[in-house]
Amino acid sequence: MSKLFSPLKLRELEIRNRIFVSPMCQYSANDGLANTWHLVHLGSRAVGGAGLVMVEATAVSPHGRISPNDLGLWSDAHIEPLREITKFIRTQNSVPAIQLAHAGRKGSVTPPWMGAKPVPPAEGGWQPEAPSAVPFAAHSDVPHAVTEDEIEKLVLDFCTATRRAEAAGFDVVEIHMAHGYLLHEFLSPLSNRREDDYGGNLENRARLPRRIARAVREIWPASLPVFVRLSVTDWVEGGWTLEESVHLARWLKEDGIDLIDCSSGGLMPDVRIPLGPGYQTPFAAAIREHVGITTGAVGLITDAIQAEHIIATGQADVVLLARELLRDPYWPLHAARELGVDVPWPLQYERAKPR
Repeated sequence: MSKLFSPLKLRELEIRNRIFVSPMCQYSANDGLANTWHLVHLGSRAVGGAGLVMVEATAVSPHGRISPNDLGLWSDAHIEPLREITKFIRTQNSVPAIQLAHAGRKGSVTPPWMGAKPVPPAEGGWQPEAPSAVPFAAHSDVPHAVTEDEIEKLVLDFCTATRRAEAAGFDVVEIHMAHGYLLHEFLSPLSNRREDDYGGNLENRARLPRRIARAVREIWPASLPVFVRLSVTDWVEGGWTLEESVHLARWLKEDGIDLIDCSSGGLMPDVRIPLGPGYQTPFAAAIREHVGITTGAVGLITDAIQAEHIIATGQADVVLLARELLRDPYWPLHAARELGVDVPWPLQYERAKPR
């Protein structure tokens, strides 16, 4: 009677197990368009038995990309390539999901394997945008502090991207408010130094993230869930805290958000984070306990028994795996066997299923 392999119902959507593929940037698109790499990468994780497969951080505008090679949803041209992916994921009885994002001051850089260096406009880059003109790191470009008119455009960008996500066939959208990207930058006092209605106290710093959450929830079908990924702490004194995340999660629950995907960090460079197996799971447990909302645990979850324990003990409702699923796309099938659960394999692979 594995809890990890029990179904989860969110609104009217039933997900067959509690193993979700975490959004992982591939830095492999041209002009934001998905291609065969994304189809094979995401499709293989659906074949591997994950209950939900989430597409990487997908930019709501060209300036919302991390690198010039990120996926996007800022035009109708992006819909059909993504629709091919959602159709395949669904044939494997997995749920297609997508993370909508804006990179903020961490945008316009090269992929990680090229050093994440600023990309000049002459080479396809742009001036990053942020709540305040505070660069991410010493080597980073100084971002443009968005005006209130530009904030209205940001809300509109998330709305139009949400409509396109529905047209592309996704069952879940996740709003990216983590890892030092734009909405996290508004939340944290370390990056938000505004003196208008979008800066200062917690309510003001949360104003734009909440506006976007409400707008997306209003557009997205009432029968389908909306997730939010949070960095629950900045791991830096004077930064965003667990206590503030609990407050925000309560507000997001009121705004109609269905699941908080609990990560951490990313706002500041060179931060010492106490890494270890399941090191972020206590954040999911705290928000689940104090807010009464469905949560996801992510971060160094690599073992089937570990994942089962997280769900069975009520620390989180789902686990999101990232690098472990890069190493082994079929981790869910192997985990089921380790936990003594008989799950169906793809018919094409059935003859290889251990007996």
